[in-house]
Amino acid sequence: MSNRVLHSVVLFFLSVVFFINALHAQLLPYKNPALKVEDRVNDLLSRMTIEEKVGQMLKLDLAELKQDEKGNVTRESLEKLFQGESIGCLDPVIADIDRIARFSEAADQYLRKNTRLGIPAIQVDLGGIHGQLAYGATNFPQSIGQGSTWNPDLIKKMAEVIAYEAGLTGCDQLFAPLFDIARDPRYGRVEECFGEDPYLVAEMGKAFVTGLQGDPKITREYIPEGHLISTAKHYVAYSVPTAGINIAPVEVGPRDLRSLHLYPFEKAVREANVYSIMPAYNEVNGIPVHANEYLLKDVLRKEYGFNGYVFADYGAVGMLQTFHKITASKKETAVLALKAGVDQEGSDYAYSELIGLAKNDKEIAELVDESVKRILTVKFRAGLFDKPYFAPKKISDLVHTKASVKLAREIAEESVVLLKNQDNLLPLKFSGLNSIAVIGPNANQVEYGDYSISKDNSTGVTILEGIKNITKDKIRVNYARGCGITSVDSSGFKEAVDAAYNSDVVVLVIGGSSMSLSGVGWGELADQGGYPTGGEGYDRSELTPPGIQPELIRAVSKTGKPIILVMVHGRPYSIPWEKEHIPAILDAWYPGEEGGNAVARILFGEVVPSGKLTMSVPQSAGHVPVFYNYKPSGRGIYHKPGSPGNPGRDYVFSPTDPLFPFGYGLSYTAFEYSDLNIKQKKLKETDTIELTVKVKNVGSITGKEVVQVYINDKISSVTTPVKVLKGFKKIEIRPSKTTVLSFRIPCNELALWDKQMHYTVEPGEFEIMIGASAEDIRLKDTINITN
Repeated sequence: MSNRVLHSVVLFFLSVVFFINALHAQLLPYKNPALKVEDRVNDLLSRMTIEEKVGQMLKLDLAELKQDEKGNVTRESLEKLFQGESIGCLDPVIADIDRIARFSEAADQYLRKNTRLGIPAIQVDLGGIHGQLAYGATNFPQSIGQGSTWNPDLIKKMAEVIAYEAGLTGCDQLFAPLFDIARDPRYGRVEECFGEDPYLVAEMGKAFVTGLQGDPKITREYIPEGHLISTAKHYVAYSVPTAGINIAPVEVGPRDLRSLHLYPFEKAVREANVYSIMPAYNEVNGIPVHANEYLLKDVLRKEYGFNGYVFADYGAVGMLQTFHKITASKKETAVLALKAGVDQEGSDYAYSELIGLAKNDKEIAELVDESVKRILTVKFRAGLFDKPYFAPKKISDLVHTKASVKLAREIAEESVVLLKNQDNLLPLKFSGLNSIAVIGPNANQVEYGDYSISKDNSTGVTILEGIKNITKDKIRVNYARGCGITSVDSSGFKEAVDAAYNSDVVVLVIGGSSMSLSGVGWGELADQGGYPTGGEGYDRSELTPPGIQPELIRAVSKTGKPIILVMVHGRPYSIPWEKEHIPAILDAWYPGEEGGNAVARILFGEVVPSGKLTMSVPQSAGHVPVFYNYKPSGRGIYHKPGSPGNPGRDYVFSPTDPLFPFGYGLSYTAFEYSDLNIKQKKLKETDTIELTVKVKNVGSITGKEVVQVYINDKISSVTTPVKVLKGFKKIEIRPSKTTVLSFRIPCNELALWDKQMHYTVEPGEFEIMIGASAEDIRLKDTINITN
């Protein structure tokens, strides 16, 4: 290139830069993307009226909009909804992805062009924990199944797909994931949780947040293209309500609150930089969380450094008055929630009262400014001001791709837990197998779990369909429903028993069901005994399979045919009889749209099961709570378990142990652990534990193993659990091959909350345990930490 040409190129480049800078100079400061976010926020805030500020703290529903005969959103409905005023957030219409996109675009364009300051709204999705709530979006396994994969990388990939699909429809924020600790299976929302352990929940949750929002190093400044705002919920201790009843009071001591329930949220804030927090409906130690200044301000903001915004759960602010009975008026309710630190009401019950209050009260006006600053900061960092939304012509061609469907199947395959495999009944072999009975209320019904758009079989693959897909008419398939999920009608038993008698092997698919938000797929199911047995507000006082399903299992078992019990549900079931009498048991949870294919591939050995339990399964509801990280006194002192006809102690007629322990899951192959090597055994509290362990596949087929690292503080000033999970890795190993796994655990992870409630690593001896489950410890060693 000649000097003259180079000179011309440089001049052109400089002129372009000059033009862009001149254009920016003409913009109002808050509209200038070249300025710092803080400067843009301050400028915009200074121009806003109190009505416009409070508007940012409220939410409207796009379902109020109307369409004309061509499918376009009408101007009249836009004017009626917004009335020329900006709004903080918008709920989506429950519809297909293309319709959602049309509504999103119409609302976004109206707010930018027809309001005084052109402030865009955050368009939220009501779900997101296993896919966008939209017809046409990919439906992944429910959260409890995601946790059972023990594979954060896989969950990160899933969250990236969810963000991409939802973003195409104009969605800006998802209410996901949950950082709740699932420790009471009676509670209906355990299906939305990753598991019972705070470290596991934190690791899976961080992966989900990173997949949605992007790399935390980047999101300190902005959310990158193709990513969305993530919401960590439900802050805090929501999942351990009294008696397992949703929104019931939570009584928890400060030490357990910190070490169990707050721990994952701290990780979400400090390490994943989550942009939004949703408080829980419940009260904690007598104070509803939406009114708890200590939790929302002192802990969340001042201690953890959370700089995002707090989005109230739906109706929760109003519940301070109408349900919890701690306020007497809307004004009092608004002030209490605002002072506690709730930024976005998530509705419009009380916060409109802040307009009049702020005009006459400087403190309220300043608090409103603080909340609006946080909301606007998130909007700027999410790129809302600089990226108007325009709906792609046909989103349905861009989502639910072959790659996303394959990912849904892979997650389902890794989530299925093999609980029992007597005499290696599984995997089934085509040779010598002429017929198979597929029986049960969930055999020919998709089950996705709560916060799903539909339960219509056209949206996914049932287990019956999956078996037919893999057998390809090579094996005769005899199907019988047997009974409904909750029905007490046993008239279908005979057909089920006959199907079993006329088959070589039985796949018996039982379980529960959760509500779909649209209600689609429920009419026929309700008529057939398919009432919801899990999900939000569907708690249980017993943990056996619902309805007369236990009787169906026994009736089919009497045929003497080999049975594979497949459980499709959202909470652990207490199945001691089935554990003793049924030769093979699979826990499939709610496996998403590809669940049928995933289960079939495991049944016939195309996939080796690798899921592990993330909740301890209790012997009965009377054993609740049962979890692996119990205190030394947590399982009694006598250790003389009784049984019917042979009374004992601690429980007179039962052991205190779980039916299946945390971290448990079988494979079609076997793994041998050896050579635990800890690099340095004397450490300071600021050091990092570095260890390696060898794992060998001693079976004949390739399989995946979850290697788990547990630690016990042998002597401590306050009681500590017998073991706590502090590391895990999932690895695929070929037959006869050995893999060396490395773990790095900061000594700070061994800290406790001492008598003065200081978080400290106490000097002393710690036991390091490597296991295949919490009760299957293969290797042990010790380290010492000094002051």
